[in-house]
Amino acid sequence: MNSVRIAIVGRPNVGKSRLFNRLVQKRVAIVHDQAGVTRDIIEAPLGEGIFLMDTGGVGIICDNLSSSVEHQVDLAIQQSDVIFFVVDGRMGVTNLDQEIAQRLRTSDRKVFLVVNKIDSEKQRFFCDEFFQLGLGEPIAVSAEHGYGEESLRKIIRENSEHASDLEAADIKFCLVGRPNVGKSSIANALLNEPRLIESPIAGTTRDAVRCRFQHQNYTLELIDTAGLRAKKKIDSSVEFFSTLRSRDAILEADVVVYIIDALTGITRQDQQRIRQIMNERKCLLLVVNKWDLAREDLLGCTRTEFQKRFLEAIQAELPGQKSVIFTSAKNGNPDDLLKAIIELYKRAQQTISTGKLNRIVQNLLERQPPAFVGKKRFKVYYLVCCQNFPFKFKLFCNKAELLNEPYKRYLENGIRNAFDLEGCPIVFEFLSKEPRYCLQET
Repeated sequence: MNSVRIAIVGRPNVGKSRLFNRLVQKRVAIVHDQAGVTRDIIEAPLGEGIFLMDTGGVGIICDNLSSSVEHQVDLAIQQSDVIFFVVDGRMGVTNLDQEIAQRLRTSDRKVFLVVNKIDSEKQRFFCDEFFQLGLGEPIAVSAEHGYGEESLRKIIRENSEHASDLEAADIKFCLVGRPNVGKSSIANALLNEPRLIESPIAGTTRDAVRCRFQHQNYTLELIDTAGLRAKKKIDSSVEFFSTLRSRDAILEADVVVYIIDALTGITRQDQQRIRQIMNERKCLLLVVNKWDLAREDLLGCTRTEFQKRFLEAIQAELPGQKSVIFTSAKNGNPDDLLKAIIELYKRAQQTISTGKLNRIVQNLLERQPPAFVGKKRFKVYYLVCCQNFPFKFKLFCNKAELLNEPYKRYLENGIRNAFDLEGCPIVFEFLSKEPRYCLQET
């Protein structure tokens, strides 16, 4: 398989992300007039085996992240086959443009000079001064209005004739959680390289960043996301769009890895977000990060006792959620987390026997019969597992309204424990039907 990667580079605020979105024909990268919105490498497919990469602005000054953004740009250049060097046609050549051009001239990549913000043929004269950069004839485009777009697509086609499509990832998983809980640090540990920017500054990651890698016999796609904030704390359009990207990643993922800070514990906001993920019927794995910092003098008890209390608190707030891993992005074993993700995915793919399912439920009903509601009680006739991922059970019964929520959870947890469905969502579809037999005695 041959893949072709095209990197979009340039100084801040020249329209790289807008051009990226136009070429991939989706709103993948966050576009904003504020300089420095893009920080990590954002990648999206353009066709079979063709990938476009958006990068942060070279020379940006923001939140003490300048060197980290520069590293990401250098990484994109190293990984690319073709580079689109984007400049601002209205502003003309700047000193920073010249510095970037010098860096690109010494690279062994194919470099195309793209002059953005040229809206029509009449404005092509803005391109003339860019010849001095020594990168060949400038290509006039407008990322905003689409002028010159076909010229770029022609270059992409000509430079990707031998590209072939990559196989779909076996497992997609996303890392979510509140700001500054260590999502990017965990991502880098899993990838075994500094692919994402790590910073103690909350909100460093803004886009949903995708990384594909191999582990054992699996192709995995990791999606790192921006920190989930409470609605009342979203105070800018950048944070608003970051939150939307995170929610889209959750909907797309096979497994959602929700990260919790060991020192702050599970907060009310964590509980709300986890319930939302569970309502989306997603496989869910809880990861308690920064476990190495949880010293016994800070905890006020032994680590074993704290771990026990932590699990009890999660069970109290989130009944049925038992998939929890305590780890450290800095010195934990990333293979343990990958193993847990793969095992959860495999559990969610299993086939459930109708005969065994009905025997399990019959035992549950006999062990603890449902309570009477007036003179009637909830009766189960039989069940069928009609879908996995999420698991959907058609439950034939007398009247669904006789089933209260605690007893529903009792049946759900009984099925989950019997078939090792820890972390897997379960959905009941109730169908009223008078059958020939009933699982419980009348």
